[in-house]
Amino acid sequence: MAGEQLQVLNALDVAKTQWYHFTAIIIAGMGFFTDAYDLFCISLVTKLLGRIYYHVDGAEKPGSLPPNVSAAVNGVAFCGTLAGQLFFGWLGDKLGRKKVYGMTLMLMVICSVASGLSFGHTPKSVMATLCFFRFWLGFGIGGDYPLSATIMSEYANKKTRGAFIAAVFAMQGFGILAGGIFAIILSSSFNAMFEAPSYEVDALRSTVPQADYVWRIILMVGALPAALTYYWRMKMPETARYTALVAKNAKQAASDMSKVLQMDIEAEPQKTEQTKEQKSGFGLFTKEFAKRHGLHLLGTTSTWFLLDIAFYSQNLFQKDIFSAIGWIPSAKSMNAIDEVYRIARAQTLIALCSTVPGYWFTVAFIDKMGRFAIQLMGFFFMTVFMFALAIPYDHWTHKENRIGFVIMYSLTFFFANFGPNATTFVVPAEIFPARLRSTCHGISAASGKLGAIVGAFGFLYLAQNQDKAKADAGYPAGIGVKNSLIVLGVVNALGFLFTFLVPESKGKSLEEMSGENEEKEPQGEAEPPSSSGRRTAPVA
Repeated sequence: MAGEQLQVLNALDVAKTQWYHFTAIIIAGMGFFTDAYDLFCISLVTKLLGRIYYHVDGAEKPGSLPPNVSAAVNGVAFCGTLAGQLFFGWLGDKLGRKKVYGMTLMLMVICSVASGLSFGHTPKSVMATLCFFRFWLGFGIGGDYPLSATIMSEYANKKTRGAFIAAVFAMQGFGILAGGIFAIILSSSFNAMFEAPSYEVDALRSTVPQADYVWRIILMVGALPAALTYYWRMKMPETARYTALVAKNAKQAASDMSKVLQMDIEAEPQKTEQTKEQKSGFGLFTKEFAKRHGLHLLGTTSTWFLLDIAFYSQNLFQKDIFSAIGWIPSAKSMNAIDEVYRIARAQTLIALCSTVPGYWFTVAFIDKMGRFAIQLMGFFFMTVFMFALAIPYDHWTHKENRIGFVIMYSLTFFFANFGPNATTFVVPAEIFPARLRSTCHGISAASGKLGAIVGAFGFLYLAQNQDKAKADAGYPAGIGVKNSLIVLGVVNALGFLFTFLVPESKGKSLEEMSGENEEKEPQGEAEPPSSSGRRTAPVA
């Protein structure tokens, strides 16, 4: 069996790009569309929540969320995501990808709706229920990471596998865009229906009672795309690699893929019988795993961790940076709904100009340039642009230089997405054995979310003004935006170095990358692995 590949897997590896590849991208990608919408839409409404629930009579500035509440509302979904990635990643290897795939989606639908229905009359009860449902929303979103990546990598062919997995991830860009566009439409229609003066003119009337519906509707609409794809997810067959290599049922795998590929595939039960007689292979916590894949796992976890510190601190604090450079006027010169409109407009512009194009550049070039080159290039340019923003920071705050700041800021984002943000998602789905693939992807993704938590929570405090009098209400003095950007530059430079631990998987079959074709035979029957690690027999 060593060096020999099951015909059903070889058929998938050499299959031409077909319609089922695109349906798989859409079905898996809609999960990511929803993920991005749900995770990022909260940053559109945090200022509004502050105005509605933490208004102080006679205060010079509009109400804002206290530091601990703001950290909880922004970060609790990440904590849920981290837990979900580990749990569902492990479950996907235990029960199979398909069984778990519907559970994560259902959880996302229920919790999206529930978080918009957060109940109670006091600020405390509304925030507590919002945080509770957003934690479980995150838990469902977390499951989507390892499962979508694994399903797409196991369905794809060798030649365009990178592009297909990256395309699933690129749906995030559209999710962020959809969140921004929906918030623009909703806030401008509410603004037209319920006119209100700015905060400095009339503090109380600047937040109309109907504003409470705005944030709830924005959060609840996240349930729609997930609900629409549930039926299709349930109809997808289990991946052939799970059925054949983990569940050891070659007959079922061949029959499933014959339907998908619309060709006859021989079942070859004798090969899976051979593998059943062998030990089922090394587990995650074994010396053999550490020897073969230990450095790979360190590479995928560390690079994703470092990337997300930079990526999520930027994303969550976009609105603060826009305010700092004057793209969004001071809070007191706007009414509550107008503020939502302006924050959404700024975020949508950034998504349109840099986030979305960056993702699709990766899709276009990943199978030509390779994962390693794109990740190295991305971290390099992110480091360069971060330092270029940070060192002459005072220069960028002058009114005439603002456009330059936004262009540099957009380029940092562009190279995050045409770079490590996409590749850190793709590679863990390709380099580990089938029986541990979902688990290892979950571990790598959870490490990334840990970075996101550090970025989101740490930078809430770090980016505060060094003069406590100028810091936001309730926050201690921080190190300021300039020094925060320098710290992010250093983080990106570390990401560049850790990339050297990650192997290149361009153009190789999954079994070749994970070494599953070369796993040891029972003593006495070993057969030398073929040089290519795949079947030479023609496909039926």
